[in-house]
Amino acid sequence: MKGWMYILECSDGSYYTGSTNNLELRIKQHQAGEGANHTKKRLPVKLIFSEEFQRIDLAFYREKQVQGWSRKKKEALMNGHFDKLSDLSRSYSTVVSTSSTTGSRASTTGVSTSSTTGSRASGTNGSYGI
Repeated sequence: MKGWMYILECSDGSYYTGSTNNLELRIKQHQAGEGANHTKKRLPVKLIFSEEFQRIDLAFYREKQVQGWSRKKKEALMNGHFDKLSDLSRSYSTVVSTSSTTGSRASTTGVSTSSTTGSRASGTNGSYGI
């Protein structure tokens, strides 16, 4: 069963990323206030980007991937600036410090993201490999 990952722009300018096996129906549901809490509080919404996949599970995976992206990285995707995606990847660092009567300590943990290759997806602004 085919699937789609999509990005909506809400009335307040925020983005909502979702996935579905029926894009037309899902957009109608969002517009009718039957979608996610985020969108029904920010109507109307406008479909600004979608990618089609051969299977719904691939669309769901892509949804979760894109949901973790910054606004700028989502905009690069929507505008077809695929060469900028890796530069816009976040590298997280968490600094945890604790204090006690014997002193303090800090530790840093770095987590980086990477992109996958293989499947071919079709966006509204062109095609590319993910």
